[in-house]
Amino acid sequence: MKLLKKLIAPFIVTAVMLIGLIPSAATAAPNFQMPFPCGQVWEGQTRTDHSPANAVDFNRTDDLGDTVVASAGGKVTVVRDLGDTSYGKYVVVDHGGGWTTYYAHLNTQSVSVGQTVTFGTKLGTVGSTGGSTGPHLHFEERYNGVAQKVVMNGAQALYWGSKSYTSKNGCSNIGGTVNTAGSALTVRSGPGTSYASVGSVADGQSVTIYCQERGTSVTGTYGTTTLWDKISSTSNQYISDAYVYTGSDGQVAPTCP
Repeated sequence: MKLLKKLIAPFIVTAVMLIGLIPSAATAAPNFQMPFPCGQVWEGQTRTDHSPANAVDFNRTDDLGDTVVASAGGKVTVVRDLGDTSYGKYVVVDHGGGWTTYYAHLNTQSVSVGQTVTFGTKLGTVGSTGGSTGPHLHFEERYNGVAQKVVMNGAQALYWGSKSYTSKNGCSNIGGTVNTAGSALTVRSGPGTSYASVGSVADGQSVTIYCQERGTSVTGTYGTTTLWDKISSTSNQYISDAYVYTGSDGQVAPTCP
């Protein structure tokens, strides 16, 4: 028996060593969405001579300055400007489990390193910085630093060629907290300051945003925006998104019908 154990032992050690060399299965990817606000339609292009090949370039008419949002929740790890080379102005978000996303050739950057983001958080705007020859968003999903074939809305992007995609990023009711620096905020019957007052919400009050639409430009605690939030599912009650923290200055809830 002792002789048998001595003969088997080296094989057990070798097997353990080999198992340690076998790569583990990829950590499940986040539920990645398109890097644009809910309902927007963009053409995504993939090509074999792209670098990296699995990246997607997004375009649409007059897209310079359009909002770019986080495709999933995570933490911003890179906000960098490479000038007239490579990615130019770009942002990287770490989603955990080895997964990161890259947003390149940006015109502006709206986040800082270490910032926590959620679906729909505005990261910047579409540009043509770096090695770009025209406005577009260069988008990557990486696992352990290696670009993967992009998956959005639960489906893989078309490889190879061009296809139109409709964003579902933030297409659901979300919660927010009213921030008016101490005073109550007027609730309007429509998305603008010219609409009648139909009530108020207190500073610090939690609200549910059922849908959003564009209206009068308002400056508030979270900057200036034309985005208004409907906070009732049964009647027209709107407050400016400039006073509600949604993690975004881009649209994060469905467009109001």
